[in-house]
Amino acid sequence: MGSTAPLPGTAVLSVDISFSLDKYRLPLFQVADQRYRALGAWLITDVSIYHAACLDALAMIDDVSHGRQPFEEWSSDKYDAALASDGIDFENQWVAGEKGRYSLEELREAVEAYWTFLAGRLDSRHLIREYHPELPLWHAELLQWEERWGRSHPYRGRLF
Repeated sequence: MGSTAPLPGTAVLSVDISFSLDKYRLPLFQVADQRYRALGAWLITDVSIYHAACLDALAMIDDVSHGRQPFEEWSSDKYDAALASDGIDFENQWVAGEKGRYSLEELREAVEAYWTFLAGRLDSRHLIREYHPELPLWHAELLQWEERWGRSHPYRGRLF
């Protein structure tokens, strides 16, 4: 199979952030380009291991990319963040100098990759969930997100 060349004027992004788990099953990240270090730190710290937070980020990205205001402001006790149609600006409230400015496409690529990482983590065998215990955690969290917000998640059918 051959590769498809991008359309003229189309930016080809490669936000090269990889994710792994430490011995406590907490996320770590590595970047090939140090420009994305703050973005990786934001993902593993602010989104952390929470599928619901990642689902929120994905939905907010979809909202602003379609000209709508995010359905909710990003809420955090670690970062001040502002998401708009031209991207995201954030600053760590606790770590001086840790801040970032990324385009919407860079953010989308990174958050989609992080979702894939989170969804691929094995569920803890010792964890007992009341909400849809028969489903993988990511799927139960998706259903709970849709129930909470009263709408189908905009990434349903695209990423999951």
